[in-house]
Amino acid sequence: CYEDKSINMHKAVALVIIQVSVFAVKAKAKCTVLKENTIAGRVKELAENLTTQLAEETRSYTAFSLAVDESTDNTDTAQLSMFIRGVKSDLSITEELLDVAAMHGTTTGQDIFDAVGKSVNKNALQWENLVGLTTDGAPAMCGRKVGLVGLMKGKMCWGWRTFRSKVLKRFFELREDIALFMQSKGKLMSELSDPKWMCDFAVLCDITDHLAQLNLKLQGRKQVITQMSDTITAFQRKLDLWMLQVKQDNLVHFPVCQSMSASFPETFSCAQLATKLSWLKTEFDRRFSDFRAQQSGFDIFANPFTTDVCTAPQHLQMELIELQSDSGLRAKFQDAAIQDFYRLLPPDLMPQLRLHAARVLSMFGSTYLCEQFFSIMNLNKNKHRSRLTDDNLHAVLRIASAQDLKPDIDTLATGKRCQTSGQKTHR
Repeated sequence: CYEDKSINMHKAVALVIIQVSVFAVKAKAKCTVLKENTIAGRVKELAENLTTQLAEETRSYTAFSLAVDESTDNTDTAQLSMFIRGVKSDLSITEELLDVAAMHGTTTGQDIFDAVGKSVNKNALQWENLVGLTTDGAPAMCGRKVGLVGLMKGKMCWGWRTFRSKVLKRFFELREDIALFMQSKGKLMSELSDPKWMCDFAVLCDITDHLAQLNLKLQGRKQVITQMSDTITAFQRKLDLWMLQVKQDNLVHFPVCQSMSASFPETFSCAQLATKLSWLKTEFDRRFSDFRAQQSGFDIFANPFTTDVCTAPQHLQMELIELQSDSGLRAKFQDAAIQDFYRLLPPDLMPQLRLHAARVLSMFGSTYLCEQFFSIMNLNKNKHRSRLTDDNLHAVLRIASAQDLKPDIDTLATGKRCQTSGQKTHR
């Protein structure tokens, strides 16, 4: 009985303490003055803090690459996103938003080039450390003469969209139900009863599905470009195999086409499918020609112990011999992740190999971060926030897209003194 009374007394005291504490917090909160632009100001300060941290990071980059893409927001303003992937001397990798630029005029290759150059110079990045540039396939980006890539080639050396294959496959599976539904609404879809159209649609479904699977393998942060190059090479080899099989009327890797071929044997043409695969192979060869140009460097990075020293660049030959003769490093190469292995190389004995690794590790393989960034942009600048200014939007996006950097809130808070009613702000 005594214990029960003691417990109840402690409980009552605790409740009083909580009530007093909550009252004090409420009173303090009521006295705090928040101006109409307080939140916007805090967001800008957080973004500026991240920008300062990034500037500190970029000073120690031995190599870096850029991923650049452009999209319009809901007010038809073109927003150019620039992500940087940098490697330090210890071979640690950082991926962050470098800058966002609102393009209120034209968006030609020269305009984009000027915006990228301005950001590189503003962040005091060294052009000679720029290893690669990754963009989408738009003419303003990839034009050989007046596109961004063409204009940048004078300064240094050098993505995909997600395909909605599941929607196409689902449409194909429900084609009969969709036709009946549209018929009940008095809107006939003659295409669904046209064998030629359905055969073409089957080709679209299967090819898009293969591309979607490839796209998934290329997505994700901090992928090493040599792994992505291997994925592209594997897909190109698959295209060669598919063309050979299709020419022999073998549709084993094209299930939707196989279904249409069985339903409309006189309409479906394996020869036409083979032609489309050939076009796709040609386009892949063109779009990823830069991978082939870099292949020898990729091979040295991925397989330094089996590389032929005689065909390697001369500035790497002596260090490759030292590396291939080191049984301890050979054993570690089998167990460690590739980027971790290169951190083990002695900086004083193998500086050129470490620099070569840094250049390869710094390369972007896709515009995945840019695509992710535009999704964040559309969430933040929607129809309810269409009056959001470029500066405020860019501050929000800087915070929302931060990868490894985090705002130093403690430092920011230390420099603040909350203003209460009837008081002046003191710093």
